[in-house]
Amino acid sequence: MRNLKKILALLMTGIMLVLAAGCGGGSSTSSGSGTKAPSNGKRVGVAMPTQSSQRWIQDGANMKQKLEALGYEVDLQYAEDDVQAQVSQIENMITNGANCLVVASIDSSALVNALAQAKANNIPVIAYDRLLMDTDSVSYYATFDNKGVGTLIGKYVEKKLGLAEGKGPYNVEFFAGSPDDNNAHFLNDGLFEVLKPYIDKGQLVVPSGQTDFNTICTLRWSQETAQKRMEDIISGYYSNGKKLDAVISPFDGISYGIAAALEGAGYQVGTNWPIITGQDAELMATKNIISGKQTMTVFKDTRILADKCVLMVQAVLEGKDPEINDTKSYDNHKLIVPSYLCTPVAVDKDNYQKELVDSNYYKAADLGL
Repeated sequence: MRNLKKILALLMTGIMLVLAAGCGGGSSTSSGSGTKAPSNGKRVGVAMPTQSSQRWIQDGANMKQKLEALGYEVDLQYAEDDVQAQVSQIENMITNGANCLVVASIDSSALVNALAQAKANNIPVIAYDRLLMDTDSVSYYATFDNKGVGTLIGKYVEKKLGLAEGKGPYNVEFFAGSPDDNNAHFLNDGLFEVLKPYIDKGQLVVPSGQTDFNTICTLRWSQETAQKRMEDIISGYYSNGKKLDAVISPFDGISYGIAAALEGAGYQVGTNWPIITGQDAELMATKNIISGKQTMTVFKDTRILADKCVLMVQAVLEGKDPEINDTKSYDNHKLIVPSYLCTPVAVDKDNYQKELVDSNYYKAADLGL
């Protein structure tokens, strides 16, 4: 009798395990903690460029969390700045049944064929923060006002140096972003729209003479490339003790390279350290602002951008029109892409507490406060 009971118990356990497995549904490519909404059967592929920059890690995590909360399955992939890897990832997302793609490109010109596959399969594509160029396969664009980022940096330098009051001359050097990222061109346009008049008036002097985008651009926004160029500028134009008043950087990662070159050349914070700008309000950049190693950054709240992009995804998958606030600015050579532009904020030592800590973007402990 005891043996019969044991057999029956084992049979019941087996039946329960089979039933549990049957109720579990398909496996998800997503991972992480927290309660997820039940799957609604829709799958979203999210292609991000790299995990070498903190902002892209946050972008991906925010996107994934918000999409899963709406019940979507999320295939989040990082290509580590390998263009062909991103092409393969997008092709695999299409093959694996993505219903919508969100793409932050490394080099959008390399994605034209993969995006054409998406269009052929009626998969809407949303460009995320970086405009997808030379393709008619993109539906919408979610980004920050990229020209506005450049304008913010320019206006900050204008105010910090008292240029509008006629102060100067100041010695400055310029860095730009990656030539294969359309955002870099918009940012540079906004920056020089503010500062070029002061170069023309002689209030800003560029001892290296390097102001052309093709000369000052930094492929892949690389810290190492920026450091090497800054080292060359210092040795070529400032070795005689000429004062360097400001280095205009479009990205925190580039700013780290600039700072490393300055330290290597003997510059010291608090004595002969120049103004250094940046963008993205990375944790390290914010710590550098507190210590004086970096002067300012442009804060682009990735939580807001993820919210807007997720609402775009939800709208297109429900057959609705997403919220758009720009239908003129972003011409990708094939069409003007309907866009939603979020507003960036300049952050320095005076307002990082309000913008970054009080908003819970960072905890005070993260910044060593």
